[in-house]
Amino acid sequence: MYEDEFELTFDTPEEEPVYEPEKASAAPAPVPETTSAEIVPDEPTRVLEPRRAAPEEPAEPQPQSAAVPANGRTVLISGGDRGIGAAAARAFYAAGYRVAVLYHSNAEAAAALEAELPGITAVQCDVASRASCELAFRAAEQALGRVDVLVSNAGIAQQKLFTDITPEEWQNMLDVNLTGAFHLCQLALPGMIRRKAGRILTVSSMWGQTGGSCEVHYSAAKAGLIGLTKALAKEEGPSGITVNCVAPGVIETDMMAAFTAEDKATLAEETPVGRLGTADEVAKLLVFLAGEDAGYITGQVFGVNGGLVI
Repeated sequence: MYEDEFELTFDTPEEEPVYEPEKASAAPAPVPETTSAEIVPDEPTRVLEPRRAAPEEPAEPQPQSAAVPANGRTVLISGGDRGIGAAAARAFYAAGYRVAVLYHSNAEAAAALEAELPGITAVQCDVASRASCELAFRAAEQALGRVDVLVSNAGIAQQKLFTDITPEEWQNMLDVNLTGAFHLCQLALPGMIRRKAGRILTVSSMWGQTGGSCEVHYSAAKAGLIGLTKALAKEEGPSGITVNCVAPGVIETDMMAAFTAEDKATLAEETPVGRLGTADEVAKLLVFLAGEDAGYITGQVFGVNGGLVI
């Protein structure tokens, strides 16, 4: 079993204030997690923009992280306790962002990441639950002061014959991999729209681009994530928000532990560059897409797959 991680904002019209953080707030009480058998955790277009009512100007939450980063920007990463998510947390932290991560059940890994990166905030969240996402987002926003960048990375994967997939497994796959991104995007967008600035990054999979045998539900969910990215980019571009997607191929993470050296060698041989990818390589692309130099890039899908999908 393996997850999506291993598989196989732009010119802002006005600057945001840099907040003087204090102590990180405690994460909300854990929301009971759901389980599923055999599932592994973890050219521009001119469009008419729907008219939005002028939003009220609520006070921005005051940040409570332990240190003020050099660039004064913030990022929220779902599925941030391991693999690509944890690598992204480290990369954004090193780039000077205030960082908050959402994790599902691996509290030990989340705590270790907090210890490794002083000042980040880890919040428990079941992205399949709207209520859990609302609580977790509020906690992260309170700690960060605002959310400038959202990285929707949380996901699960499962290998199973299509005819054996249960309705419950199908729904759970969509809830975590696709609906979770819907929840977090809806929660992050009001503040981004108000500030006329923001970056949304989704993490799909090469199987969302090509389809994967024995992973129909996973491929469908990840393909949906690509559709969400493209459509949302068109809708939110006039608001100063870019939306892009990264689609990893075979990435070497701890989820590859079940693969033998021979399995890994075969996968590497099938990849044009002759090796597996690393989570750090994906993370570096995410940081670039979140930065000012990527302000004219939106609605795109970036394959990090060593040429396996072209």
